[in-house]
Amino acid sequence: MTFTQNFTIVFDNLALTALVAVLPILYFFWALAIKRMTGHIAGLKTLVLAVVLAIFAFKMPAEMAIMSASQGAAYGILPIGWIIVTSVFLYKLSVKSGQFEIIRNSVQSITEDRRLQALLIAFSFGAFLEGAAGFGAPVAISAALLVGLGFHPLYAAGICLLANTAPVAFGAIGIPITAMAGPVGMDAMEISKMVGRQLPFISLFVPLYLVILMAGFRRAIEILPAILVSGLSFALTQFLTSNFLGPELPDILSALVSLLALVIFLRFWKPKTIFNFKGEEKKATPLAVKNGRVNGFHYTGRQVFKAWSPFLVLTALISFWGIHDMKAALTGQYEGTNSLLKEVNSLGQVLTYSPEVPFLHNKIFNAAGEAITAVYKLELLGAAGTAILIACLITKYITRLSWRNWLFTFFETIQELKRPLLTIGSVVAFAYVANTAGMTHALGMVIAKTGSLFPFFSPFLGWLGVFITGSDTSANLLFGNLQKISAMQVGMDPLLAVAANASGGVTGKMISPQSIAVACAAVGLAGKESDLLRFTLKHSFFLVILVGILTFLQSNVLSWMIP
Repeated sequence: MTFTQNFTIVFDNLALTALVAVLPILYFFWALAIKRMTGHIAGLKTLVLAVVLAIFAFKMPAEMAIMSASQGAAYGILPIGWIIVTSVFLYKLSVKSGQFEIIRNSVQSITEDRRLQALLIAFSFGAFLEGAAGFGAPVAISAALLVGLGFHPLYAAGICLLANTAPVAFGAIGIPITAMAGPVGMDAMEISKMVGRQLPFISLFVPLYLVILMAGFRRAIEILPAILVSGLSFALTQFLTSNFLGPELPDILSALVSLLALVIFLRFWKPKTIFNFKGEEKKATPLAVKNGRVNGFHYTGRQVFKAWSPFLVLTALISFWGIHDMKAALTGQYEGTNSLLKEVNSLGQVLTYSPEVPFLHNKIFNAAGEAITAVYKLELLGAAGTAILIACLITKYITRLSWRNWLFTFFETIQELKRPLLTIGSVVAFAYVANTAGMTHALGMVIAKTGSLFPFFSPFLGWLGVFITGSDTSANLLFGNLQKISAMQVGMDPLLAVAANASGGVTGKMISPQSIAVACAAVGLAGKESDLLRFTLKHSFFLVILVGILTFLQSNVLSWMIP
């Protein structure tokens, strides 16, 4: 039995088909934002609705709809859920060993100001993790760090989701762009250049917007010099690297430059008042070092280095896992001659499984008549979560935790994350059903028919794709060709449209059900997904509108910005 996607299947009408396709999305928004259901209940009910519509409205065979959901659920657990479990586990090990107290004090020795701490950790450090790993690691780790510093969990999660907007298009060593280049028939470097002429404007704006959200406009102006250092250094590096080096390094280099620039700047400049979330203010005190004590913190450089070492090891391992040849070897796909990588490749082949999805693999055909592959992608060694688990093992020896405490903390973490994992599995399953049934593509085709206004709405396609799939890479693969074809029909530069898909997609990350579930799991807000969605929703709309306006101007007025 086979199934061919039909994007006008409801009364042979695209608009009506899209209207049916949007129902699960509207239900999910209603369930979380208005009804305030817990995440796993809202996710499961949305999944059931999507499966029912796929079967009865889109005429998809029931076994195919169910197996598509199983494929998505498997992907939700590995790699996404695995990243969350190991990230939270690493954070809990740091807390249980007492090392996080030193981390907290070391950050406070740089600045006690919550606004500046958010710029350092949520914006710069989070962007570095996005560039190295992607998926859920940046939000999970940076949000957990902020909570440990004393941030309210909801604020920590929301701030990290907002800060993660800037680096997403170049995340995971540039995968969103390099993965799209082949299917759309464009050079990855050209796409990188165009995205690099859009996102730096957002990267420059996000630090200011983030602080205004935290503390209000007046309090943001108080630290405007620091905001400019953070945003300008990031945006300028992002522009230069994306236009002259390619899509692989913009996030990592921009994050490092931004982090170092702000730390150095704060050695010479301090805000007049210290901001915290209780509304208390106090005069900033100069950095004082006396007898090894930094503003009263009596930790040596060696102690501080030891406390941070689990996260330094994490950074090194995630970066190592992201190197192209190493990633290929870890998943058993390396074809080079390096003897060490060959050994890793042999192990990667053993620990990588790609069984075909029953009733689904090569049984679904798209509108062009091409068969769609469907496999369970189980990369046990190559998953970023495995790199984080190794960091957790190394942390056991750094902190000298007993095996008993280490294992107890691991199982405690899994116990705490049961419901968040169910939420992630269900929402990813919904995304897969929506894609295979043709729901997502039908929605995209409606947006593509906006005529002369398409340059404005082009980023909304990426926004929609990331909301549904939780991934800028998936959204680019899903809508890249549709963007290109639609742009050619309305006289828009296809390169601009393809880039706008990636740039617009980053603004959808903060409201993606997967991202919401990941952030809540990381800060201990399981069951409070509705609160976080209500927190991020308006900011997501605002930012995608800004990208839409920029794309419209670049298409009609600022065409000289197109490579």
